[in-house]
Amino acid sequence: MPPASDRLLEANALTYSYHGQSTPSIRNVSLTVRAGERLLITGASGCGKSTLARCLVGLIPHLYKGQLEGQVWLDGLPTDSTPLWQLAEKAGMVLQNTQAQMLASTVEDEIAFGLENLGLPRQEIERRIESSLDRFGLQKLRANDPRRISGGEGQSVMLAAMLARRPSILVLDEPLSMLDTTAAHELVCHLAELAGQGSVVVVCEHRSRYFGAGAFREHPLNEHTSPVAEDDFSPAPLSDASDFGLAVNELSVTFGGRRVLDKLCLDLSGGQVVALIGVNGSGKTTLLRSLAGLQRHEGAVSVTDGGTPDLGLVYQNPDLQLFNATVREELLYRVASPDENLYRWLMARLGLERYQDASPLLLSEGEKKRLCLAMVLMHRPRHGILLDEPTLGQDDRHRVLLGRTVKGLADAGRLVVVATHDLAWAAHFATQMLVLHEGRLIANGTPTALLKWADLWQRVGLRVPDWIWESIA
Repeated sequence: MPPASDRLLEANALTYSYHGQSTPSIRNVSLTVRAGERLLITGASGCGKSTLARCLVGLIPHLYKGQLEGQVWLDGLPTDSTPLWQLAEKAGMVLQNTQAQMLASTVEDEIAFGLENLGLPRQEIERRIESSLDRFGLQKLRANDPRRISGGEGQSVMLAAMLARRPSILVLDEPLSMLDTTAAHELVCHLAELAGQGSVVVVCEHRSRYFGAGAFREHPLNEHTSPVAEDDFSPAPLSDASDFGLAVNELSVTFGGRRVLDKLCLDLSGGQVVALIGVNGSGKTTLLRSLAGLQRHEGAVSVTDGGTPDLGLVYQNPDLQLFNATVREELLYRVASPDENLYRWLMARLGLERYQDASPLLLSEGEKKRLCLAMVLMHRPRHGILLDEPTLGQDDRHRVLLGRTVKGLADAGRLVVVATHDLAWAAHFATQMLVLHEGRLIANGTPTALLKWADLWQRVGLRVPDWIWESIA
């Protein structure tokens, strides 16, 4: 029987296993969401939040192969027997990996695409495009290719495109994962407005503190995971690095006439964990690529030990680094003499042991990020590692384990540079913080000192949430 009319979204006894998967990703999940309600789906990394989100909008079973038990209704329509195009008129979803949703060649066209499919009048389409561009601060990017902007900007584009459609049921998978603190706060406020207008809002998210006590009804998918014990850590079995310094001199990068980095000068050294902070589009990812030797640039990047920089890069989008059939093959790809001790340590420390024979693409986004970190460390980069949004998709336990892992690498003499919007993580684990603004380095100091500098964050346009102070108290 379909749900009552006020229940816009209902799931009953959902169990789902992907094709070739022996253990269900979700098991016996039931929930009901009425018009105007906000639901927050929580749970550990890999517990099935993304799978549940796909079920709620009908992507499962229409686009994914597997075994589905139970039933979902969208505004009274059973998802398993209703065409996907009809479900799309009721519900919209923003994926965790927003690049997988991008279809158009400009930001403006990306927003227009869904509106045109709804058959709206041209005047209404243009009005909604302008409203969405303004709300998400995308006016200056309207003519840009959405696949060639920063990850956070791309996430804003897909949120703008989906919200412009004004679906009565909105499902968001980790919508804050690549947004800076200001953009995250503004999105949560906008979701509250949508719910106030009668929409259902379902959010799968690790950064639950942004959603406030009581504003969202919480639906945990699994039991609370135990915190990491103080002695629950052993350093990676890697030899200590020799002393070195990394010098960045007059580094500049230009894309399509836009100066992304402008004459950056910087001196770093082994033994540091450096947090790279800035709003979406400030040049963080471009700087990491330049340090790794993957980005054409002006100026120079050099090391003082006489060699060329050997820094392993973990991308923001892990799918760009995964192409082997199994996790084990991925980890050992082009490793000339694999160190089995290091392999076993990485699999255990990063929670990947049960996936050795699984396809990497079946992992959750957080698990993929940890796999990419393991892949980089298997190659033993001499000078250190570069991490682009490494806490994306990580639960609290894995955020702590990541922090202790990079601190262990720094203790062994390596340099770790982390581009992140996770200010709480940076405050706790970084030894140095660099703040980028409009392609320039405008602040360099300890996290404790910089986070207390109110004028700095006002100039940059970043909010420092109240709970950050708990990390530096």
